Amino acid sequence: MYRLRPASQADQRAIRALIASEQLNPFSLDWRRFVIAVDPGGEVIGCGQVKPHGDGSFELASVAVLPAWRGQGVAGAIIEHLLASQPGPVFLTCADRLENFYRRFGFRIVGRNDMTPYFRRLASLAGVFLRLARRPEKLLVMRRDGSA
Repeated sequence: MYRLRPASQADQRAIRALIASEQLNPFSLDWRRFVIAVDPGGEVIGCGQVKPHGDGSFELASVAVLPAWRGQGVAGAIIEHLLASQPGPVFLTCADRLENFYRRFGFRIVGRNDMTPYFRRLASLAGVFLRLARRPEKLLVMRRDGSA
């Protein structure tokens, strides 16, 4: 079994290692915004954060779970915990193969006109990168409008 708890400064190295192992965005990894999942021995097995952007938007980000713990509801528990404290809109970016996973939490794809300036810039840059790298996946920008 696992449990969720707010991250502490001592968890920063484990968070960074998990994000690096999953090849996620390594920027803006402030441990104070993270919720982590730990195994019975206290080892970090998953993490996630909601980070603010300068345009006033919030992003569900850095959601990662160790491979041995996948399929056991860890990511879902982290996401539900983080979203419970976010009554307004929350955005995320993900590979198109993850669309159905995030739909379960109320996220929907948004078009460019419904994106904040941060996400419009990010979507443009990601599109260029994916084309140059000749990668077949697409980056989706999704939004959950909140419960309030």
